[in-house]
Amino acid sequence: MVSETSLPPYLRLDPDMALAGLGAPASTDDFARIAAACTQGRDDLANRGLEDGAARKLRLFSTWEITRYLIPVAQGHFRRVLKQNPDLPQGRSETEGGAKWFTLDEVSTLRAHFAAEGSKAKGYLPYRPEGQPAKIAAVANFKGGVGKTSTAAHLAMSAALDGYRVLMIDLDSQGSMTSVFGGRVEDEWRTVFPLLARHYANYLRAENQRRLDRGDAPVPLDDTLNEALGIVSADVIQKTHWPNIDLIGAQLNLYWAEFQMPVWRMQGRGWKLWDALTDILGADGVLDRYDVVFIDTPPALGYLTINGLAAADILLVPLGASFLEFDSTGRFFDMLHTTFRSIEDGENLAARALGRDETHFQWDAVRAVVTRYDGAQQAELAALMQAYLGQTLSPHRQGMTALIGQAGEQVRGIYEADYRDFNRETYARGRETFDATYAAFKQLLIGAWRRDVLAEAE
Repeated sequence: MVSETSLPPYLRLDPDMALAGLGAPASTDDFARIAAACTQGRDDLANRGLEDGAARKLRLFSTWEITRYLIPVAQGHFRRVLKQNPDLPQGRSETEGGAKWFTLDEVSTLRAHFAAEGSKAKGYLPYRPEGQPAKIAAVANFKGGVGKTSTAAHLAMSAALDGYRVLMIDLDSQGSMTSVFGGRVEDEWRTVFPLLARHYANYLRAENQRRLDRGDAPVPLDDTLNEALGIVSADVIQKTHWPNIDLIGAQLNLYWAEFQMPVWRMQGRGWKLWDALTDILGADGVLDRYDVVFIDTPPALGYLTINGLAAADILLVPLGASFLEFDSTGRFFDMLHTTFRSIEDGENLAARALGRDETHFQWDAVRAVVTRYDGAQQAELAALMQAYLGQTLSPHRQGMTALIGQAGEQVRGIYEADYRDFNRETYARGRETFDATYAAFKQLLIGAWRRDVLAEAE
């Protein structure tokens, strides 16, 4: 006879007890209450990582860290250079005779000094050819939970530590990337929305001039479009606690763009909505002020994602080493093909009729990146994925470590973690996987720049 205690829990439920625990029926007002509770909790959690001035502050970097990861010199030589150049940042010690600690701004000053005075073969400054615009990297996949935001954030931090000037653009209305960098976005007018609206408003003004020339009535610009005409990228770019990472943030109202952009497209059939972000970043000089732009896209192939992908030079697609994620990512690439081919076909049909140049989308590189990798469990499947995808799948697999999990719980990146909270070797092992991820990305970045330089020379 089966005892009552050995039965599975779903076989011994009492209807009256279930009713007692059910609570009152929920209404739409309850959604507002739950959202308010989440907001209060989110602010509380975020504030635990903030300084008294309500602004997040980037930690300091020790001499050991600087000479191991940021400036390729021996510690002894580093100390001698500081002693010989008292005008350089000297750092600060927390104890008498203790290790010296520096801000990232001070590290940048020291890196510039070593680049000017040290060996040219050392490569103290990261490769950045003169006269070339910034490269844009989009991180995308329409499956959630694949490490998209984490990958984009850590690449941005890696590039900043490497000495690049970085702009982070959050296109996801959930605003996770904005939270990682401590951004505050009041409404959609502090996101990319007004920049996209400005692009359409400029198109509509030009189209109205053509209408007037033909004797047709113009299409009036509404209040949104008129207001957007006065907004430039600098108005929505905010500083972060990283001195060389700026942010265009996101918040819930950004999702309105997914509904508004097709309306504009219906009004103006000639408006190239997929070029909106690309054109605005170029027109506002953003690509001259930064070295690398990272775009975090929504987990869906909507109009915002299309803009991010069309703007990108490098496309990174994170995925886990599982059958479902491999299958889902294949469907994602299939949707990319269908979407961008349909845009090309539609545009080129008219272009051929009018004798104009045809539209062809092109990316410097497209790479899938395995994230949250467990070599003990997933090696066989990852090898199979590599065999099928070849060069498209990055050979580096981004492992999961306890350090990664702890950083995620504290809404910060690996590179913001103080190694004294662990120990040096634990910290070094924990950041290895993201260092390798960045190395693979940087290989694509400098290779693409080099190809541009050689093409221009020819």
